[in-house]
Amino acid sequence: MVRHLRSEAQAGRMLPFVVEHEGRLVGQLTVAGISWGSMCSGHIGYWVDRSVAGRGVIPTAVALAVDHCFGAVGLHRVEVCIRPENAPSRRVVEKLGFREEGVRPRYLHIDGAWRDHLVYALTVEEVPESLLARWHRAAPGASQK
Repeated sequence: MVRHLRSEAQAGRMLPFVVEHEGRLVGQLTVAGISWGSMCSGHIGYWVDRSVAGRGVIPTAVALAVDHCFGAVGLHRVEVCIRPENAPSRRVVEKLGFREEGVRPRYLHIDGAWRDHLVYALTVEEVPESLLARWHRAAPGASQK
């Protein structure tokens, strides 16, 4: 897996990140499917250890990744696709102000079946300021979590 992530990152198609909290690995966030040209887009996937879930760690990581994608990387659009029943993950993007765009039927093959996913997105025009700054303003104390 690490070799694949490094290879895709070197090719400019992926940005893999580890998520640390208080010096401990607690998750992963990957910007994948990076497309250039007229699309300039990528999609974010993430997971987090249950021990830190609900403490602002993943919303902060997603906000940092989006800021990096829109700034240094130069992407125009970032998507997050989430299974409809995954309420905690949906809450992450809703807290950050991602726009729900609809359903992708049978989008990914997970646990032996093709699963529907909800699509959430942001474009650079929707975040004229830093997404991290917007998240911290909306969630007082988030920077300490």
